[in-house]
Amino acid sequence: MTNLDNLIATAHKLRSPGGCPWDAEQTHESLVQYLLEETYELIDAIETKDAAMIREELGDVLYQVVFHSDLASSGSLGEKFDIQDVAAQMEAKMISRHPHVFGDAEQKTEFKAETGADVMLNWDDHKKREKPERESVLDGVPKSMPALALANKVIGKAEKLGLLDQENAPLAIDSEEQLGTLLLTIVTIAKAAGFDSERALRTAVRDLMSDIRKFEVLEASDAGIIGSSE
Repeated sequence: MTNLDNLIATAHKLRSPGGCPWDAEQTHESLVQYLLEETYELIDAIETKDAAMIREELGDVLYQVVFHSDLASSGSLGEKFDIQDVAAQMEAKMISRHPHVFGDAEQKTEFKAETGADVMLNWDDHKKREKPERESVLDGVPKSMPALALANKVIGKAEKLGLLDQENAPLAIDSEEQLGTLLLTIVTIAKAAGFDSERALRTAVRDLMSDIRKFEVLEASDAGIIGSSE
């Protein structure tokens, strides 16, 4: 058995009769707080560039995946699946989204990518093929993300639709250090004025999301008109 197999077996034993009562009592919902904590601890470790710390925190995040998968294998979500199913689905997804690596000769030519930017040009199209039921570029964007991360994600979607123009941004930023200082200044001003920066940004992002959906409706409508006239 591999070390990963041993970890999976350990997690299962802890949740089995005669194992750990705390582990046996947990649900997907009760574990969310720990998943968030472990993820943020991993981010902190990555920023320290400490290999031992990163290895430990990666293990903590991995254990959350193993724990949730073991829960699911017991039917906690109705349909049973285990970590092998999770891995198989993830492998299929990665292969599907990288035709420039795993595709046939024609696909490798069509989706040829020499830079990360080349890959991202086709990324959304690959995702659309996987999930054709999605009607908006915003479908699947986790709205519970922190406001700043959500803003970054939604702005990226808006830029791809041509709703935002980076070249005509109101401020020119030359470095992340300068950006950090500016963001801190904005939050400081907001706090002094009694405003909640997180809530204010989330509200602005919701407005942008509304604009994106309106744009998509208009685009779809125009496409329908053009199609019906031919």
